[in-house]
Amino acid sequence: MNKSIRSTVIRIKLREMTESIELIQTNFPDSADSFQQLGLIKDGIYKRTEYAIENVFDICAILNTDLQLGVPGGADEDILEHLVQHGVFGSGMRQTLKTMKGFRNIVVHRYGAIDDTLAFSILQEHIGDFSVFQQEIERFLQSTENK
Repeated sequence: MNKSIRSTVIRIKLREMTESIELIQTNFPDSADSFQQLGLIKDGIYKRTEYAIENVFDICAILNTDLQLGVPGGADEDILEHLVQHGVFGSGMRQTLKTMKGFRNIVVHRYGAIDDTLAFSILQEHIGDFSVFQQEIERFLQSTENK
């Protein structure tokens, strides 16, 4: 069974994710009060966060497919479980990604009613998770390329 991984596609998605995170960091204020006053920039931060998270889950789905880890039962959690079981990343990253997905769902489904102070706090605390994810995926890709 030859498992071919679309590493170029994954790296493009990683770059798109990183570009979004860099835009967020460039425009991210120092305080929750400032964040609440950003208007369209704040909306852009939410949208770019959503896009970055979607890239993360696209990468996970591509890896699940390319590694032939099984058909997920319709949930991203199944994909994350497959990736942990096959050593793509650890259970800590699975939990981080589940949290990310929860934040994305809040942004997507409750857009007008988001608590900006809470969102500011979550973004401030977890923006580095994207970098950790990228490192884990790059490490995995390099380990498969060196075989």
